[in-house]
Amino acid sequence: MPRSTLLLSVLLLFAAAHAWAADWTQFRGPGGLGVSQEEGLPTTWSSTENVVWKTPLPGPGASSPITLGKHVFLTCYSGYGLEPAQGDQKDLVRHLLCLDRTNGQVVWHKQFQPKLPEHKYEGEGSYHGYAASTPTTDGQRLYVFFGKSGVYCFDLAGNQLWNADVGEDINGWGSGCSPVLHGDLVLINASVENRALVALDKKTGREVWRTDGINSSWNTPLLVKTDKGDTEIVVSIQSRVFGFHPKNGQKLWDAHGVEDYVCPSVVAHDANVYILGAGNTSLAVRSGGSGDVTDSHGVWRVNKGSNVSSPIYHEGRLYWTRDGSTVCCQDAKTGDFVYEKRFRPASGNIWASPVLADGKLYFVSQHKGTFVVAAKPEYELLAHNVFPDDDSRANASPAVSNGQLFLRTDRNLYCLGK
Repeated sequence: MPRSTLLLSVLLLFAAAHAWAADWTQFRGPGGLGVSQEEGLPTTWSSTENVVWKTPLPGPGASSPITLGKHVFLTCYSGYGLEPAQGDQKDLVRHLLCLDRTNGQVVWHKQFQPKLPEHKYEGEGSYHGYAASTPTTDGQRLYVFFGKSGVYCFDLAGNQLWNADVGEDINGWGSGCSPVLHGDLVLINASVENRALVALDKKTGREVWRTDGINSSWNTPLLVKTDKGDTEIVVSIQSRVFGFHPKNGQKLWDAHGVEDYVCPSVVAHDANVYILGAGNTSLAVRSGGSGDVTDSHGVWRVNKGSNVSSPIYHEGRLYWTRDGSTVCCQDAKTGDFVYEKRFRPASGNIWASPVLADGKLYFVSQHKGTFVVAAKPEYELLAHNVFPDDDSRANASPAVSNGQLFLRTDRNLYCLGK
């Protein structure tokens, strides 16, 4: 082969790999932080503007889509829990879909019968449904969590490789923590199912370790780098924040946390961990400690927080939403508030966690569309986007991949951008 032809082949292979390099492979994307380096993302959209494709879904869900190469993966449920006081749990079906990201067509579709009884549907105001956990992938396999029905592993063609049980308990709020991968482990916050953090072998589903005492926690674990370069698993539970060793689940440190139940996932930057919860608490704790580090590693604590939605860290500030349509910008060093502004028009409940990309923060409300805010210390609402022909609920965080947003409602999955 001539040298010029060989060089061209190498460049084409590199370009092809780079074209699909910006995958969004877990809840809140790379590192679980909700932050993307993508540019050129849409600021405005409607049912017709900046919609690359729209795919009807077999049912609702609070899980986020993930992307890998030319495919998008998403979970849903159907048959039960669509309206209060209607239906029979024996008709509940869970779904895992693989879609072609170029056109939204369904490549394959798996359906699952749940372990029953599941939690009862008691109305939208206090309910997350039966497909709230976002899948994750290591590029070779998919890992999906369905609460008491367990953790499933599939190959990328949709063939089930294993199913592992992590507990049988249920809760009226449902199960919403997403799996996280670390090395050969799948990490599961099974607070609802067994009040435990569980590590499974990702190739076999065999339990590697388990640590108990994970109470009233609906947040996805975060892998945090300490000042020494060590990795810790950080989980926020009622009243405490824990740092665990990923190899064996040993508790390394704990600190005074949120007094009530905890839904928001933590974020971290430069070894500092930022925690929200139960509408009335936000705090920062430095990782890398030993034992009770409340006094030694506590950075700040403020009596304001988020009930469900997780924060974003960006350029020394935290961005998040409080219940009642308020968006907050907080100094990450001190906890002082830079601004607190109410969305206009009012957003209603925001249970989805925001994402940051292209200098923009995307806040998805349940019924009032998506609010796009400039990622800067002065409040600026860039756009308020709705789908006039889709008034269904939206509880899922968007995925960001290759200059496009993937946004799901209970009715459709949208690819937004160019």
